[in-house]
Amino acid sequence: MSIPLVNLRAQYDPLKDEILSGIGHVLEGMHLFLGENVQALEKEFSQFCGAQHGIGVSDGTAALQIILRAMDIGPGDEVITVSQTFIATVEAIMLAGARPVFVDIAPQSYLMDLGQVEAKITPRTKAILPVHLYGQTVDMDPLLELAARHGLRVIEDACQAHGASYHGRRAGSLGHAAAFSFYYSKNLGAYGEGGFITTSDDELAHRIRMIRDHGSERRYYHDLLGFNARLDEIQAVVLRHKLPHLEAWNEVRRAHADYYNRLLRGTPAITPVECPGNHHVYHLYVIRVPRRDDLQAFLKERGIFTGIHYPVPVHLQPSMKHLGYKPGDFPVTRRVVAEVLSLPMFAELTSEEIEAVAAAVKEFYK
Repeated sequence: MSIPLVNLRAQYDPLKDEILSGIGHVLEGMHLFLGENVQALEKEFSQFCGAQHGIGVSDGTAALQIILRAMDIGPGDEVITVSQTFIATVEAIMLAGARPVFVDIAPQSYLMDLGQVEAKITPRTKAILPVHLYGQTVDMDPLLELAARHGLRVIEDACQAHGASYHGRRAGSLGHAAAFSFYYSKNLGAYGEGGFITTSDDELAHRIRMIRDHGSERRYYHDLLGFNARLDEIQAVVLRHKLPHLEAWNEVRRAHADYYNRLLRGTPAITPVECPGNHHVYHLYVIRVPRRDDLQAFLKERGIFTGIHYPVPVHLQPSMKHLGYKPGDFPVTRRVVAEVLSLPMFAELTSEEIEAVAAAVKEFYK
């Protein structure tokens, strides 16, 4: 039995006819950017998230960059975030000209350790950028209260949290703005690249719409310095056909995670924790294990494919050397990245496949 980390074909096959029909309709009309499908998706996904405005963009990295630019965050400013994330979170801060200031993560959730944030606030701090890692939101209420006391913006990196919720409010409606990625392997994924921004701030939404299209409201008139970061109509069609299924897919992921948790009891694996008030959507199912690399090789020999998200924390990447962080900084992050392993997780995963993965993990630790 071969079990992939993600099986994109299994999701595509049942939707194939309707998606190809929708793509064909776009190609017949040849209105390929910012047309009826992008506009409809902007309304549908922002309503799904509970935000007043939605703006489709080219990818999740661009979403973060555009939010920072729209908030006038740039050279001389600081943004507080975490090192246990995909590098795009920090790239966006640095490409805006600002400086990322890292805090460690909590050892159970792997999310931003809120107890460390206030000590990192300086007169140069302009925003806090929490990462809703693996499909679970940061504890947002105390973070928002802290930000309000210091007059700071809160930007959600929700690129792994499509449909996740916190005390009944969905990711994308919690901070001042949120960035989503529609990278093809996400819970809601395009067939290529795509991204999205949500906000309930009218003025911010207006600036974001301009910045994603060369700083323009009408063609050839450019009031702001912007990007070419538009979501195309073909990806919008794909996403619109997938969106009605997202809640059901997320519930199946939650059931898969629960089954994994039960099957892995009694092994050395530390299984994911769902924080109080959270509705985790398990973009990734991540365990912490001793002898991680040996286990990964053992599973691969048996046709079970896994991932490591992420093997090198951002503050230790060669491209971040100039920031001056050392290997001993952020000890929880350093420990976690040496132990985490992502097991196969997608809605179409079968009970037999989950049982085979768990059995192989048990066999290794015998």
